[in-house]
Amino acid sequence: MRIAVIGSGVSGLSAAWALSRVHDVALYEAEPRLGGHANTVTVMDRGREVPVDTGFIVYNEHNYPNLVRFFDALGVPTQASDMSFAVSADGGAFEYAGDVRGLVAQPANLLRRRYWRMLADVVRFYRSGASVLARLPDARHDAQAPTLRDILEDGGYSQTFAVDHLLPMAAAIWSSTVEKILDFPAETFLNFFVNHGLLNLGERPRWRTVTGGSRSYVEKVGAHLGQRVRLATPVAEVRRTPAGVVVIDRQGHRDTFDEVILATHADQSLALLGAGATVSERGVLGRFRFQPNLAILHTDPSLMPQRRMAWASWNYISAGAEDRSRHVTLTYWMNRLQGLETQKPLFVTLNPLKPPAPETVVTRTMYRHPVMDRETLKGQGELPSIQGLDGIWHCGAWCGYGFHEDGAQAGFAVAAALGAPVPWADAIREMSPAGSAALPRRREGIALTG
Repeated sequence: MRIAVIGSGVSGLSAAWALSRVHDVALYEAEPRLGGHANTVTVMDRGREVPVDTGFIVYNEHNYPNLVRFFDALGVPTQASDMSFAVSADGGAFEYAGDVRGLVAQPANLLRRRYWRMLADVVRFYRSGASVLARLPDARHDAQAPTLRDILEDGGYSQTFAVDHLLPMAAAIWSSTVEKILDFPAETFLNFFVNHGLLNLGERPRWRTVTGGSRSYVEKVGAHLGQRVRLATPVAEVRRTPAGVVVIDRQGHRDTFDEVILATHADQSLALLGAGATVSERGVLGRFRFQPNLAILHTDPSLMPQRRMAWASWNYISAGAEDRSRHVTLTYWMNRLQGLETQKPLFVTLNPLKPPAPETVVTRTMYRHPVMDRETLKGQGELPSIQGLDGIWHCGAWCGYGFHEDGAQAGFAVAAALGAPVPWADAIREMSPAGSAALPRRREGIALTG
C-alpha cells in the first residue's frame, strides 16, 4: 500500500520506520528538520560543539519498553542520567532538593514546622498511594471519578505538602499549571506514579539519555527513510476521495494514498481534515486540548535555586502565591542530565518567571503539550472508534500520558494495524493507554492485521 505519514515527531517517525519495511511510505514534515520534541541544539563551548536537548531528554528502561527496543534496533548509544528534583519557593526563601545533601541545603528548614509537616505527608502519601489507587474507580468510565484535589482534601494532606512538593513535581512532569494538575483524575495520576515507581521512597527507576542528544536517533530514522522524507513540506489539507486519500501541501501539490496517518496533535488533525471531518471525528478529536510551553536554552544561573546545594536536574521555581493558572516554571540543569562538561552551566527553562539575561540566551522554542483531564480520557477511550475510518489514522503522545514512550507506542500500534508490527511487539506489556487508543475497534470494512 501507499501510505502517507504526516508529522515527524516520535509517533510519525515510529510509524514510518515500521511501515517502511512493508509498504511504500511518504513522511511529510512542515519544519526543515525531523523530530518534533526530539530537538537537539548545538552550543559552541571553547571551540567545540556540544549537543543539548531542549524537548525530549530522558527515559527509563522499565517504563519506555518500545523506545528502548527502538533505540536498540537503530543502534543508538545511550548513557546514564540523573533525575534529581528541587523546589525553590517564595522567591528562594524556601528551598530543598530530593537527595540527602539537598534536604539540608537550607539549614533553617530544620527548624520549620512547614518543612517537617511536608516530609511527614510525603511519607504518608507515598506509602498509601497504591492502596488508595486500588479503591478508585476507572476514570475512563466514571465521569464522577475523584480528582487529585479530591484525594488531597479527603486525605487531610497539608497545604505545604501539596504546594511545596506534590504539585510542583506533577506540574514539572506534565509541563502543566498547578490548577490543571489539581483537576487531574486521581486514578490516572496515581496509576502513572505507581507504574513509574514514583511512590517508592527508596529505589526508583534508573534514567538514561541519548548520547549525543536525541537527534542521534532521529538522524538514524531519517537515514533509513531516505528519499521517502519530505521536509519543509507543510500539508494544507487531507481529503477523502473515491480514488483514495489525497494529501495537498501548501504549494498545491497533490498525492493520493491508500491510507494516511495523522501523527499530529488532535487539533491540527481536525484542521487538516477541515470540512471533510466526520461528526465522529469532530467529537472525538475535539476533546483533546493542548497548552503552549516556552523553552529557553540559556546560561543564566539566576533561574536556578539560590543555594547551589539545592541545585538538581529538575528545578521547580516559584515566586510565591502566584496565580495557580500560570504555566509552570521549571529549569533543567542540562550538564547534570546529559553529562555535559562546559565552561558555563547550561539550562533549559520552561516558562520563566523572569526572562534570562539576553546575552545568555541560546535558543527559544515553543512546544505544545497535551492537557490531561477528564475530556482527554474520554477522547482516548473513543479514539478507536475513528481509527482507520475511510483511510485516516491518528497517533501521537496525546493518545497516552503525553511522553515519548506514548508517542512511540501509538505510532507502532497504527503500523501494526496496517500490517507492519514491530519485531518486539509480542514482548511488550502494555504500559500506557496509547497503544489501545491507536488501534481501531473491529467494524465492517476494517480487518486488523499484525
